[in-house]
Amino acid sequence: MVQAVIEPGVSNKVSSMRESFVRAYQFMVLARVLDDKFASLYRSGKIHGGVFLSRGQEALSVSLGVALREGDVFAPLIRDVAGRLAFGEPVVDGVRTYLGSSLGPMRGRDGNIHRGEPRKGLLPMISHLGAMISVVNGILFARRMKGISGTVGATCLGDGATSTGAFHEAINQASVEKLPLVLVVADNQFAYSTPTSRQFACRTLADRAIGYGVPVQEIDGTDLEACLKTLGEAVGAARSGRGPQMVVARLLRLCGHGEHDDAHYIPAAMKNSPTGRDCIKVAEAKMLSAGWADDATIALWRERALDSVETAVSQVQREPAPDPFEEDWRALACERLLEAHADVAGVAAGI
Repeated sequence: MVQAVIEPGVSNKVSSMRESFVRAYQFMVLARVLDDKFASLYRSGKIHGGVFLSRGQEALSVSLGVALREGDVFAPLIRDVAGRLAFGEPVVDGVRTYLGSSLGPMRGRDGNIHRGEPRKGLLPMISHLGAMISVVNGILFARRMKGISGTVGATCLGDGATSTGAFHEAINQASVEKLPLVLVVADNQFAYSTPTSRQFACRTLADRAIGYGVPVQEIDGTDLEACLKTLGEAVGAARSGRGPQMVVARLLRLCGHGEHDDAHYIPAAMKNSPTGRDCIKVAEAKMLSAGWADDATIALWRERALDSVETAVSQVQREPAPDPFEEDWRALACERLLEAHADVAGVAAGI
């Protein structure tokens, strides 16, 4: 168990970290189980289109999700299942989107990963190649013009996305305007199959933030405790008016770019390096060593995650697919969103 500490306030910090850590870990496990189920459904021909797994990036993603709060804007990408869940997305929404249920947030359209609830601050993804940064910037700028303060916008991207024009234009805009933006870069060593050695010549991706006057922190993306601490600090700095913040996390994608990719290009030495650690196993070792959980408790949390996912899949498999003769072809599940221009403006402003 955790040792008693004499210094005032330190024991409370330990307790707080334990609660945050355990909560984040449970979302990580739920995300991993959900991803594994999607992979299984894909291989059995139940999912059409691509399946892109978060395996290896759960600690980084969940840390951003738990750092944000109601009223913030989050633009998750293809490997942000854990962050989505922590931000409040129901498991059933992901299952409905992948299985094409007409009851899902996108009503069975717009692809497997382009789902969201704009009125709840969860933006549907346009592209994972830096395109979402300018969208978040626009919402934050609209809020400023409306006098809305105290909220943060965040999005994630991979190492490859930092080489796109969309990234450079948007981070420059955010810096000039001092927007409360948080950029989380998963430096997962490969842009699809292109290694970082063939992507950029700077010392580290952190240099790209420095060039635009954006504060940046670098972390081990396999370490949940470090991710929670650093993402919490970055979100807090942005919320307090210190402008955009960037976090670069070194980790390895523990799977192919998608389920169609066998990742044969990833060297065995990299898989066996500290960068290739499984963040879930690292988190479990931390909890066991700190006395925050035992093997039986960890097994119980996993069993509950399995039950939650299987229940959602069983429910969605009985739901109807879109009917083209009944479809009104509007983009979002909530028809009221497009009934008037005022509603569209309200969504863009995040209200």
